[in-house]
Amino acid sequence: MDEGGGFAGGCLCGVVRYVSAMAPAIVGQCHCDDCRKTSGTDHSTLLAVPEEALKLTGTLKYFDNPTDRGNVVSRGFCPECGASIVSRNSNMPGMVFVKASSLDDLEIAKPQMIVYASRAPSWRYLDPDLLTFAEMPPQMPKEMA
Repeated sequence: MDEGGGFAGGCLCGVVRYVSAMAPAIVGQCHCDDCRKTSGTDHSTLLAVPEEALKLTGTLKYFDNPTDRGNVVSRGFCPECGASIVSRNSNMPGMVFVKASSLDDLEIAKPQMIVYASRAPSWRYLDPDLLTFAEMPPQMPKEMA
């Protein structure tokens, strides 16, 4: 992370790169079925930043998918290597969610909350010190605002 609190990352092949001008507003772990299936593991760790703070080079291909709450999540990935980079949620306009797996420095991706904890596998350790929700909270918790 640079002195201004920003971060950088990109895809496996280097075609897509990004830089955030600011630190993440929230870092969360999501155990929903869609995050599991798109991550290659049992969850995704996501860093939320205002869309205007993220500068992207290269072109992403997007896949839109409705969620169990009726909104649409657009997941952006590199069309060359397939690495998952960002997602956008129609219920949270103006925010972009960067996949921690694409970061240059994973140390900045320390989770602050867990969502869809009810869908985590029995063998996954869920930190009891983190704000945890069985499903997706109806709005951002006051503790995170």
